Amino acid sequence: MTAAAESIELATQPEGASVTRRHLLGLGAGGTLLAAAPAIAADTQPLALLDYARFRRHVDRFNAEDPERPLNLIPNSAAWEWMTRNVPAFECPDPQVEEIYWFRWWSYRKALVRTPEGAISATEFYARAPVSSAVGHHVMEGRWLRDRSWVDHILNYWLSPGPGGSPPKDLFRYSGWTIWAAYERWLVTGDTAWLRDMFEDFQTYYRGWERERMNPDGSFWQFDVRDAMEESISGSRTHRNLRPPLNSYMYGNAVAIARIARLLGREELARSYDAKAATLKHVVQERLWDTRARFFKVRFVHPGQPDDDTLCDAREQIGFIPWYFDLPDAGRGYEAAWAELRDPQGFNAPFGITTAERRHPRFRYFVAGTCEWNGPVWPFATSQTLTALGNVLCGRTQSQVTVRDYFDGVRTYARSTYRDGKPYIGEYLDEATGKYLHKDLERGRYYNHSTFCDLVINGLVGLRPQPGDRIVVQPLVPADTWDWFALDGVAYHGRMLTVLWDRTGKRYGKGKGLVVMADGKPVARAPKLKRLTAPLA
Repeated sequence: MTAAAESIELATQPEGASVTRRHLLGLGAGGTLLAAAPAIAADTQPLALLDYARFRRHVDRFNAEDPERPLNLIPNSAAWEWMTRNVPAFECPDPQVEEIYWFRWWSYRKALVRTPEGAISATEFYARAPVSSAVGHHVMEGRWLRDRSWVDHILNYWLSPGPGGSPPKDLFRYSGWTIWAAYERWLVTGDTAWLRDMFEDFQTYYRGWERERMNPDGSFWQFDVRDAMEESISGSRTHRNLRPPLNSYMYGNAVAIARIARLLGREELARSYDAKAATLKHVVQERLWDTRARFFKVRFVHPGQPDDDTLCDAREQIGFIPWYFDLPDAGRGYEAAWAELRDPQGFNAPFGITTAERRHPRFRYFVAGTCEWNGPVWPFATSQTLTALGNVLCGRTQSQVTVRDYFDGVRTYARSTYRDGKPYIGEYLDEATGKYLHKDLERGRYYNHSTFCDLVINGLVGLRPQPGDRIVVQPLVPADTWDWFALDGVAYHGRMLTVLWDRTGKRYGKGKGLVVMADGKPVARAPKLKRLTAPLA
C-alpha cells in the first residue's frame, strides 16, 4: 500500500454507528489505528452544484510550492483526495478569498499528526507535538469536515484518559474554550450520542480549570503567556491578573455544559453550570468593563497590594472576546466597544486588526521576546474577533458595525495570508506592511493557530448552525459587492447542504437570488441577501 493510500484509508472506513472510545484511542485489533465512520456514506455525492475538478489547480499549486519536510500523516500526494472526501467546495469572485479558503483546508490537513502513543491529533505549527492553545480553533474549523472522525480524534486526544490514565500534561498549560467549540460542532453534526459519550470528560476538563486557576469568587486568573498572548501591554508572566480571555472562555464552557446537560436530561447539573456562567458574566461585565473607555480590559489584581486592583489603561483586542460567546448583556451599552474596530487610532490597520489600540503610547513597544501581542496582527486573535463580530451582526441591534466591516475584515485577512506572493499563514505580522515578524519563518509556514474557512462558511456565506431540524442562513456580504458565490457539500444534521447567491440567475441556473438546498433540492430562497430560515424536512 502506498503512503498516500495508507493515509487516506484512515478516512474511508465503512459506514456505521458512532465510533467508540476504544477506536478513538487507537486500540484496534493488533494495535491498528481505526478511524470513525464518515458522517455521510462514502458513496453519497457531496456536491449538488459545483465540480471539485475546477478547484484542483489550487492544490496543485500548493503542492508544487511546498518543500514538504518532513512527511506528515496525510502527505501532499494524498491532499486532494482527502479534501474531496472532507471539504465543502467554495467559490467566489474574490480570487484571494477563494484561494486562501482552499489553502487553509490544505494546511489544516498538514497539521493532522499521529502521536508517539498512536493517537491522532492536530498540531499548531508544523513538525511539532500538539499544544493546547489553539484546540478551540481546530474544532471550530474542523466541524465542517464531512468525516467526523478527525475532530473526534482531536477532542479525544485532549479530553479522554490516554494510555497513562490521564489527558496530556499540556492540557491546562494554555487557556481554552474546548467545550464551547465541541458544542458548536454538535450544532453542525447533531451527533448527540457522541456528546453523551464525552460528557464526563467535559466536566473533568472544567473542574481541572477550577482547580488550576479559579479565585475564591468564581473568577479565573491567568498569565498573559498562558492565554497564548505573550508580551502584551497588560500582560505579566508572573502576576495573576483577571483577563477577558480565560474568564470568557470559561463562561462559554459553562454555558455549553449546561446546554448539553439539558439535552441529556440532567437538569440539576445544568442549573449548577448556569450558576457558574452567571458568576462569570458578572465578573466580566462588572470587573473588566471600563465605563470611561467603553471597553473590556485586563484588571491587575496583586494579592496584598489593594492599590493595584485597577484596570489596564490600554484597550486590547482581547476586549472583543466576550462576544465570541455572546456573553455581554444587550441594551447596556457594551456594543459601544465595537466603534474601536473601525477606528484607525483603535484597531483598524492596513493589514488587519491590531492586538492593541494604535493610539496607546506603548503600542509596538520593543521587547526581547519573539511573540509580541502589543500591537502586531495575530491570525489567532483575528479569527476570534471576526467570529465575535459575526455573532454581533447576526444577533444584536446596534449601530457601531455593519456587514461591510465583516466583509472587509475577511478580505484583509485573506490578503495578509501571503508571503512573497505565495499563500503563507504565519504566527504574527506587521500591521502596516503585512510582513510576518517571527524570526523562524519556516516554523510558521502552515501555522494552525486560527480559523479562516469557518469565517467563510459561518460568516460570509452565513450558515448559522442551530439545534433541531432548522437551517438558518444569514450572509455577511454587502449587497453591492459580489454577484455570486456558492458553498456546496456541507454535511449538516445528516443532510448535504448547498448555499448559493446568484444576482442574475445566469451563473448557476437555479434562479435569481439567494438559494438554500438540502440534498440538491431547494428549501428556501430570497431575491436579496438576507436572513433565511427553513425547516430541514
